[in-house]
Amino acid sequence: MIDGPSVREAAREHGIPEPVAAELTRRLRPCVYLAPLEDLPPSLRDTARPAGRLGGLPLLPKDVEWPAGKEPLVMTVDCAALPRDVLDIQLPDEGSLLFFTHIAYPPESSAVVHVPADAETEERPAVHEIDGESWPIEVHETRTLYPVVGSTVDDGWPDEGAALAFVEAQDDGEERLDRFVKAVLDSAHGGTPFTGFIQLGGYSRPWQVAPDEEDLVLFAQIQGDAVDNGNPFLNLIVGTRADIAAGRYDLLEYDQQC
Repeated sequence: MIDGPSVREAAREHGIPEPVAAELTRRLRPCVYLAPLEDLPPSLRDTARPAGRLGGLPLLPKDVEWPAGKEPLVMTVDCAALPRDVLDIQLPDEGSLLFFTHIAYPPESSAVVHVPADAETEERPAVHEIDGESWPIEVHETRTLYPVVGSTVDDGWPDEGAALAFVEAQDDGEERLDRFVKAVLDSAHGGTPFTGFIQLGGYSRPWQVAPDEEDLVLFAQIQGDAVDNGNPFLNLIVGTRADIAAGRYDLLEYDQQC
């Protein structure tokens, strides 16, 4: 985890004033990346434990239907396998979160379903009935996902205060600040650069306008490349802290960018 002392140490190494380091500390938010084992930093592979999977068929309780939009299952997250006490949004301590959506623009609909750990489940076939006729639902290739603790910085930083003053006062201020921020973020994974295709919590990394503004925070973002190689879309899921904590996933908002 990144804390104030580690940021100050990195600031000293990069010749960054302490007030700038303090501003960065306030603009950081933790996240958890999910990635296949081969994409993890080498130093983390030996101790990595699975925390979910991409694709496949959903395991749902008998009284829970495949979401009405019949979107494909993109990801299943094992909540109990996520790193504890990391995120600043509240996810369930147990059970699974199932993400149904089309990695496309715009999707017809999307849904997140929480399945309790003690629920009796069954695997659902990827078909649905329309007027007595069976239609297939897309099934993505299954890949095991492993968690990596990370950190994110507000994309609007520096836009004021000591950081902006530092950039404007130095000929190479922007470059020095970029190197400092990169060093701080990379320190979350032992100094090894890493940016996962799938992210829970933290600030979004949008390709267009950030959807996590005002009272909305990032719940998850899924880059199309994680699901289908070469897919150019980015799905961002946001909600209020209160709705996320209460499990009101029907109130989440979805944004697709390309």
